[in-house]
Amino acid sequence: MRPLLAALIGLTLSGLTALPAGAQQLRIGIASDPDVLDPTLSRTVAGRQVFMAMCDKLIDVSETGELIPQLATAWAWEEDGRALLLTLRAGVTFHDGVALDAAGAVAGLNRHLTAQGSTRRAEMGPVTGVEVAGPMQLRIRLSEPFAPLLAALSDRAGMLVSPRQANVLGADFQKEPACAGPFRLTRRVAQDRIELERYPAYWNAEAIHFDRVIYRPITDTTVRAANLRAGALDVIERVNPSDVATMRQDRRVKLLEAPSLASVYIAFNLAHGERAHTPLGEDPRVREAFELAIDRDVLNRVAFEGLYIPDNQSTPPGHPQHIASLAVPGRDLDRARALLRAAGHERLRVKFSVPNTTEYTQAAEVIQAMVAEAGIDLELQVIEVATLLRQWTTGDFEALIIAWSGRTDIDGNLWGFNACGETLNGGGYCNPEADVALREGRTLVDPAARLAAYGRAMTILLRDRPYIYLWHAQSLFGTTAAVSGLRMVPDGLIRLQGMQIGG
Repeated sequence: MRPLLAALIGLTLSGLTALPAGAQQLRIGIASDPDVLDPTLSRTVAGRQVFMAMCDKLIDVSETGELIPQLATAWAWEEDGRALLLTLRAGVTFHDGVALDAAGAVAGLNRHLTAQGSTRRAEMGPVTGVEVAGPMQLRIRLSEPFAPLLAALSDRAGMLVSPRQANVLGADFQKEPACAGPFRLTRRVAQDRIELERYPAYWNAEAIHFDRVIYRPITDTTVRAANLRAGALDVIERVNPSDVATMRQDRRVKLLEAPSLASVYIAFNLAHGERAHTPLGEDPRVREAFELAIDRDVLNRVAFEGLYIPDNQSTPPGHPQHIASLAVPGRDLDRARALLRAAGHERLRVKFSVPNTTEYTQAAEVIQAMVAEAGIDLELQVIEVATLLRQWTTGDFEALIIAWSGRTDIDGNLWGFNACGETLNGGGYCNPEADVALREGRTLVDPAARLAAYGRAMTILLRDRPYIYLWHAQSLFGTTAAVSGLRMVPDGLIRLQGMQIGG
């Protein structure tokens, strides 16, 4: 074993504290440290992983991608799609002991709608209000039909906090977070660990087999895999394709594979602050040259052992809202160079922000070599994930590469990132024509009509290139041989219900 890996595994082992006899703990290696552990404000995939232990949602997602009950046991559209009635599960309490009822659920959803800095507001679309419809029923009212709302409620927009904390945000919420999930936060050490303990009054307690869960952010995929094989971790997310062959041959561990909704893309700063005033941000010809310099198939083979799916859209091929007619462009260096010259540049230097995890840095180095052949020199700036997201939000970037974990409905992939003035639109892109098509897609009900609207929207977005989508990853998870019950759900999130060690 390499000395560095041995040292890092040793640190992981030494950081684990003793448990009472008979108590079970689960140690999970995640790819980065979450940003704020507040479901209303959070933006990171790592945060979503931890929330799966802390915060149940109104609706969950099955292994086949279907929406299934969680905190809500039933739902029905009313008033021609302008109202949604939800029935809540009885016997649920928040971590502070407060019982879930309709008034508490209304307070939690209003928090998402009105809190300063909420990143859930855009996901909830044209919601105009939330009201109590009975002791255990609530009604969400909309100004117009909004088909993606159910999918939004199967993620962070459907996570509820105790009404006692409905007005507490950010770091203050994180001191005593009170959701309605199986585990509650006991300690967080930035960049090192997040420790949770079992909530004894959890409504689905029979499905939980651990007393404690520890999340360890480890950005290096090889180090994560080495910790798993050494027994210092029980589960790891996002196994690097280069480690797949080794894990398949190691009887101490298991590799789990499944399709994913995630997409990885390059984002450009088009109109957000001073850093948008670059040839890349101001001239679509330069962005087209950038894309034509990339060979997605070669990128997939070199960086990911050919295990991922090259693509140019936010939904993977086979998804019901993937636009099959919009083919992935091939590499065309001659046209890329000609476009760059037409824009007045023989060579161009671009500052390219890259998250500090193995997969991103590998891909960025391949992209750097490819676009250099067209005359674009990338200056790679490797940045911790939460910091990069803050810079994206404030417009402090020229170009960056990042992943979106994907949503079951395409609206969750497109609206917040592309619509004029929306929270997740860090590059400041705004095209009223695209907005019209995106709005049609989210307000129509008929699947064929929605698909046609998104086809028009994607045609515009692929032309303007506020983003260049590159690939869809497979969900690759590793566990020790003793772990069972990990369900592979398309959203790529680890659900602890049903998991156990040695059961």
